Amino acid sequence: MARLIYRLYNERALRCERVVRDRTNPLDMYNDEELIQRFCFSRVEIFSLVDELFDDLRFQSDRNAALTPTLQLLIALRFYANGAFQNTVGDMIGMHKSTACRVIRRVSLALSRRLPQYVNLPNEAEAIAVKQRFRQASGIPGIIACIDGTHIRIQAPSEYEHLYVNRKGHHSINVQLVCDANYKIINVVARWPGSTHDSRILRESELFNQFEARGVNGILLGDSGYPLKRWLLTPLLNPRTQQEQRYNAAHTTTRSIVERCIGVLKRRFHCLHGETRMHPERACTVIAACTVLHNIAMKKRIPLPRHDPLLCQDEEAPAIPAAQEDVAGRLVRAHVVNLLRA
Repeated sequence: MARLIYRLYNERALRCERVVRDRTNPLDMYNDEELIQRFCFSRVEIFSLVDELFDDLRFQSDRNAALTPTLQLLIALRFYANGAFQNTVGDMIGMHKSTACRVIRRVSLALSRRLPQYVNLPNEAEAIAVKQRFRQASGIPGIIACIDGTHIRIQAPSEYEHLYVNRKGHHSINVQLVCDANYKIINVVARWPGSTHDSRILRESELFNQFEARGVNGILLGDSGYPLKRWLLTPLLNPRTQQEQRYNAAHTTTRSIVERCIGVLKRRFHCLHGETRMHPERACTVIAACTVLHNIAMKKRIPLPRHDPLLCQDEEAPAIPAAQEDVAGRLVRAHVVNLLRA
């Protein structure tokens, strides 16, 4: 009995004491301009996001010094903004790396669940306004959005690693993005490995089915990596006449909107610009979360950090032309070419 008491006493004496770290609240330290530099959102927008995500982020009790929804959101926003290691993000608040990892995952899931609310096709009134703006910019009638693919680099996964190697030799997620004339993302598909061709991602998406079933009244502009359809116009590979050259020039100028949109997205949320050090499934959740935040920031006209230009070109490898072309698509494109007269 004495030996048992002695052993229990020694185990208790050698047990590590629990450490409770002092946590800082960045909202008490920075003004609005400094918050935008570090978190991409001002104080008002941060409080608005906290109110919206409160039910998803709150804990049932305050045991174990539970993080408030505000601190959880700030941790995630800081990670999205600079893409730093999670232990660096945790040090900002005063917490362990594993806690920061769980918080980023929790906030990303909460934001991704709101994807249908913030990332959706325009209604009838919005579509008319978007078409008018595209028509004024390009002269091509009926354009509702531009489509493009972009690669988000990730660390090499442990499973199916070869599928994630893209044409540049990097491991990535190939993300399909569709945006309107106001740089609002209206569709995103973030689940395909980097080796997947853009045309396949479109063909397997719900967006393809909606346009094929004539559920959307409008035309998409895409590069030569997409198939020519009656609702998807691609450039002419070998323009011969002046009208065809004017069509290609108008097509390129208009489609650059989606390239600039991708550039703004990646530079506002720098975690998408560098290598995302996460499992592919978690990286896709972060991409969806950043897409939601992008649309919120564009709607509220939140400026980019000062060191980043507003219209940033996204650097991607030239598209591999898609072989699929249908007769209806060629007829629609020929009609558009004839409309673009000097």
